[in-house]
Amino acid sequence: MQAYARQDGLYDIEAHLVDTKPFLFESLGRPLPVPPGQALHDLWVRLTVDGDFIVRDICAASDVTPYSVCKEAETTLRVLIGERIARGWSATVKQRLRGAASCTHLMEVLIPLATTAMQGIRGLRPAAARKHSGDGPPPQLDSCYAYGRSREMVMRFWPEYYVPPDQPRDADDPA
Repeated sequence: MQAYARQDGLYDIEAHLVDTKPFLFESLGRPLPVPPGQALHDLWVRLTVDGDFIVRDICAASDVTPYSVCKEAETTLRVLIGERIARGWSATVKQRLRGAASCTHLMEVLIPLATTAMQGIRGLRPAAARKHSGDGPPPQLDSCYAYGRSREMVMRFWPEYYVPPDQPRDADDPA
């Protein structure tokens, strides 16, 4: 997975998934087994997002699939255009694309693509743009174990949001 800054201010986040087996693999859709090391799936997904992590475009390419009908699933990802990559992204992807609504492999690659988008875009932005504005809690708060409100990293970087582990949280606190 890779993140790229574009000339127009948008970002492209790309994933390439190649599924091979180290053994002879019998596939229902093929008259002969797939030889060891030969791709059963060779898939690409590209998200185009803006600086607010809104999906502006999404493209998929299925270069190798077990069945020719699988290629039709490439366009099913477009239901995510307009969605924001943020807390709840995984649930949104699964809700919109689960089961027969899309290709399982294309859908599942979208989950780590969101992490690549967050890490990549933050890294591609100038250092000044990455600093928290102080307007409300930082987006990293409670986004992972290290940034949990009761952890050292929060105490160090955002002490105003730190909650000691033995202190109960407010009922309105979403964490």
